[in-house]
Amino acid sequence: MRIIASFVISACLFPLLSGGSVNRAAIAAGYQLIKKIPVGGDGGWDYLAMDSEARRLYVSHATKVVVIDVDKGEVVGEIPATNGVHGIAFAPELNRGFTSNGRDNSSTIFDLKTLKVISSVKTGGNPDAILYDPATKRVFAFNRTRAAADASSTVIDAATGAVTGTIPLGGRPEFAVADGKGQVFVNLDDKSEVAVIDSRKLTITQRWPLAPGEWPSGLAMDLKNRRLFSVCENQKMIVMNADNGRVIANLPIGKGTDAAAFDPEAGLAFSSNGEGTLTVVREESPDKFSVVENAKTQQGARTMAVDLKTHNIYLSTAQFGPAPAATPERPNPRPSVAPGSFTILVVGKQ
Repeated sequence: MRIIASFVISACLFPLLSGGSVNRAAIAAGYQLIKKIPVGGDGGWDYLAMDSEARRLYVSHATKVVVIDVDKGEVVGEIPATNGVHGIAFAPELNRGFTSNGRDNSSTIFDLKTLKVISSVKTGGNPDAILYDPATKRVFAFNRTRAAADASSTVIDAATGAVTGTIPLGGRPEFAVADGKGQVFVNLDDKSEVAVIDSRKLTITQRWPLAPGEWPSGLAMDLKNRRLFSVCENQKMIVMNADNGRVIANLPIGKGTDAAAFDPEAGLAFSSNGEGTLTVVREESPDKFSVVENAKTQQGARTMAVDLKTHNIYLSTAQFGPAPAATPERPNPRPSVAPGSFTILVVGKQ
């Protein structure tokens, strides 16, 4: 995922649902900003990861991971020395978490209860997305090296922290999801395709084109109905059959997307868009999808995580100022970020 420089685990990996049934129609529309959780500090940010059972939100922020108690709405800890951190993955049965540290070419392993660092393991160049596959108890770190030909996935034994393999990807990886049955799906943005990995054999078994989607970033999955949701730079959400790669739906989304999520109990898929909107898509049936709304968020809020207990959406952003003057080295500089303005938005129903 492209960090906003000065700008999970996908919710589908935690399909533990709150007790009781939910009226899907009642929560399908009307998302709005409920509150903000100030974080402060400087530097870029990328993925968020929600541990709905432990009630903790993990937020990547430059050289550390900020941990927020979502019920209290406050920062309760951090995981330091994660230079250029992109993603966070959880192995709950092992009480371990894993980060992808892009600038250090490493993954930090930490204790989920205490947040204390256990160890660090070397990955390939610039690890970006990271996920835990419960079927094999392996962690997959996806390396966005400078040379696309060298892009790969570093495979880590979650229990021991040992590297057990490397998978050449043949394209630059963005987000990835696991189906819990031995398959991992990863968006390759420069190829505009989904690569399917056999998580036991550590081989790529399929490559599925996302056309008409181009330059995919975020990816989420409906595990029950076997549907993939890829959000793409050309303002499209592509819904794909995870068994055969067939494109089922092509839905319009906002500009500047960088994350997708799926709430299985609500039957909703989401795209967080840097323009300041949240596209909400209803799964009417496994083969029928519709855009419900484009809820207002805030400029720059392009990464997110879903709380499967409250159905709230958490997004990270900051206040932006004017862009610096263009130079030959940086002809299209990004807007500046107001110091100390980094915050978490909570979007949901009042």
